[in-house]
Amino acid sequence: MFSLTATVSGRQFITIAILVFLVLGLLWWGVTETGLVTPLFLPSPEMVVARLKELAIGGQLVDDTLISIYRISLGFLISTAFALPIGILIGSYRAWEAAIEPLVDFIRYMPVVAFVPLTILWTGTGDAQKFLIIFIGTFFQQVLLVMDNVKSVPRDFINLGRTLQMSERRILTRIILPSALPAIWDSMRISLGWAWTWLVVAELVAATSGLGYRITTAQRFFQTDTIFGYLLLLGILGLATDQAMKWASRKLFRYLRTQR
Repeated sequence: MFSLTATVSGRQFITIAILVFLVLGLLWWGVTETGLVTPLFLPSPEMVVARLKELAIGGQLVDDTLISIYRISLGFLISTAFALPIGILIGSYRAWEAAIEPLVDFIRYMPVVAFVPLTILWTGTGDAQKFLIIFIGTFFQQVLLVMDNVKSVPRDFINLGRTLQMSERRILTRIILPSALPAIWDSMRISLGWAWTWLVVAELVAATSGLGYRITTAQRFFQTDTIFGYLLLLGILGLATDQAMKWASRKLFRYLRTQR
């Protein structure tokens, strides 16, 4: 099972993953039960679950989760809608790459956190500010990832299209895009993880609702059980979205499995 060429079935994969989480949970429980760490620094699993249950009954947990899901969904879609055509364009044409890629490289090295006060000045502290932070944090990375995905399409495929006297547009839509689409989907999956990170950053600094805002509020009152609970919830949401995209990839690109 642990050799380089070994395969793991879906059931084995799930079993191993669950066992890892169980071991980490038992370690967490053991450290807190023995009193090695005080609850102020590391609350027990029972305390975290009880706190989450209390927040869920009060409706706060559901409200915070829904508003964060709304922000991440719309912000990520906006970023992707702009990044995909630009990434495909500069990945397909060298002239457009020369015009756009250096500028994208220049901006993407600017720390997103530094834009937080500027976005507050530009748009206030509403949802538009959250969308803008997600856009700045993911758009420029997405553009370069999509560009590389398009560039990875074998040149022979394009030459075949030219041999068949296909137009530039047909080569792009019938050869380049279908060939690059699985890799582009994986790039979107990776960038979705960054989007979650930047959403929480925006909510930590300037928000009146959401998961990040609740973590900041809990920090002021040393409510570490709330902080740990919301961190676990963020991890669950991130894992769920990641696995959903992996599942969608298997359904959309079934032909890849027959090639392996």
